[in-house]
Amino acid sequence: MLWAEAPARRVGFAVSRQVRGAVKRNRVRRRLREAYRAAREAAPENAAMVVIGRPRAALTEFVGLVSELRAAFLAIPGERASA
Repeated sequence: MLWAEAPARRVGFAVSRQVRGAVKRNRVRRRLREAYRAAREAAPENAAMVVIGRPRAALTEFVGLVSELRAAFLAIPGERASA
């Protein structure tokens, strides 16, 4: 499959201003991006998603973020990429 023919799986990241301080918000955004990279195989193909970071995302362990994202992606109906 050529790159141009690859299914569009798009994701955006937003962090609530309830996460106080720009440095902390950016850190949460980076953690969510990495957690998405670890869990993206569970996301449906041809999907556009927005992941919203809340204050708890700054305190949750990384493994917990990955498992929560994976569970949320699996709850979305749609075809998954075959391994």
